[in-house]
Amino acid sequence: MQEIVAQVYPWQKQVWDTLTARFPKIGHGLLFYGKKGCGKEAFTQQFLAWVLCLNRHESNQPCGVCGSCQWLKSSTHPNYVYISTDEDNKKQNAKIKIEKIRDLQPFVQQTVDGWRVIVISPAEALNIASSNALLKTLEEPGERVIIILLAEHYLKLPATIRSRLQHFALDRIERDQAQTFLQQNLPDLSEERQQLLLSLSNQMPLQAMALANQEWIEKRQEFLQDWLKLVMQKNMPLAIATKWNKALGFSEFLSMFEYLLSDIICVKMDQQITNNDLDFKQLSEQYSFDTLFEIYSELQQSKRMIEQNVQTNLALDQLCIRLMNVQN
Repeated sequence: MQEIVAQVYPWQKQVWDTLTARFPKIGHGLLFYGKKGCGKEAFTQQFLAWVLCLNRHESNQPCGVCGSCQWLKSSTHPNYVYISTDEDNKKQNAKIKIEKIRDLQPFVQQTVDGWRVIVISPAEALNIASSNALLKTLEEPGERVIIILLAEHYLKLPATIRSRLQHFALDRIERDQAQTFLQQNLPDLSEERQQLLLSLSNQMPLQAMALANQEWIEKRQEFLQDWLKLVMQKNMPLAIATKWNKALGFSEFLSMFEYLLSDIICVKMDQQITNNDLDFKQLSEQYSFDTLFEIYSELQQSKRMIEQNVQTNLALDQLCIRLMNVQN
């Protein structure tokens, strides 16, 4: 798992105060959910550190120095289990296997001093079999066991699972909070650039900070011009594909393209766009809804092909040819 700095962000303080004030009467199943970039992973790390901390009663923050806190820092805590998809399975729709949930049984049933914490992330990766196995664990938890599920789209979880969890939203961020956070952490950026990053990140400050370092942000306008050239002039798709294959890594290019394609669809639907510094009017007039959604579908298929080791340059060639051959 990517290293997360445990902390509680300003917009999460109310949830933190609620949980720590109620503890230990908080139930054994918790659902922490929120959009990408809201900091739910950092919050979870801070909360589990507090639950396991040996000096918890002295503060509503983990002490950071006791044996439990030291174990967590070295990733060797015997009372903490983290469950996710297999590290070697990076596919988009990777699932959490039932074996991982079944293996929890000895952990939740053993008798030990102190609390035990299980974190499952992303919870959406539970399949039917692993969800059913987890259901049994939720219904018959051991003493002093807390099971935390992390989700970006919690409605994808089975209703039977959701009904057995207490829900806490960690992405309730006021616009002023988001702006203040960016101003403090990206002080060298103009206000216009900060607003753009927040727009692209769905008003999630941590995601906005991650986007600030993306090379494709500076290349959107140039690609839009090439895209329009493809549509209007109907030539050189392979040359343009080669250019962008060299200019950006394929995953970066896909991120940029998905943002732009989504905004073209928004323009046609008369909805607010995220790339609020770009003009999509002319491009949007070249495509029908059906064509745009077909392009999106083909893009998802390209992603799956890349996972199966199809060369990225071939996928980009195909995309540029598709963009050129407008079918209204």
